[in-house]
Amino acid sequence: MILGAISDTHDNAEAVDRAVKLFNERGVKFAVHGGDWCAPFTLLRFKALKAELKGVYGNVDGERQKLMEYGKSLGYELGEFVEFEAEDVKVSVIHGVDERLVKALAKCGEYTLVVRGHTHKQGLVNLGGCLILNPGEACGYITGKRSAAVINLKTMYVEFIEL
Repeated sequence: MILGAISDTHDNAEAVDRAVKLFNERGVKFAVHGGDWCAPFTLLRFKALKAELKGVYGNVDGERQKLMEYGKSLGYELGEFVEFEAEDVKVSVIHGVDERLVKALAKCGEYTLVVRGHTHKQGLVNLGGCLILNPGEACGYITGKRSAAVINLKTMYVEFIEL
């Protein structure tokens, strides 16, 4: 089973459209968003996604009520923190403003994969047998590189992909 990860879209509709196309082409079954959607209309760009979408709010997501309403109408799960299990992999998703909290989630022994955002930097760290994945910034506004990631949940192989 393939999981798609994206974060920090910051209203970049073109990047979201490319990620949705990529996730659909790769057969992603679950997609996660690590926060900083910005405006609720960004969430609506995921309508064409064939996967189940779960996401968290970021520090710049001010209109959370509308995000929640739009998400609910599309059958998406949104919150401050999301956790689920797929292919015997326990996944947590958090925006990750507090680095200590991200590390604590990885160290607690409950999760195999922690997906986070906020830093706009791609990253993959194995901390005590738990992978911490930051797919980087989908918007490309800081690094100039728009990215997402796909993860094979059977092998835990992570591929970073430029959008």
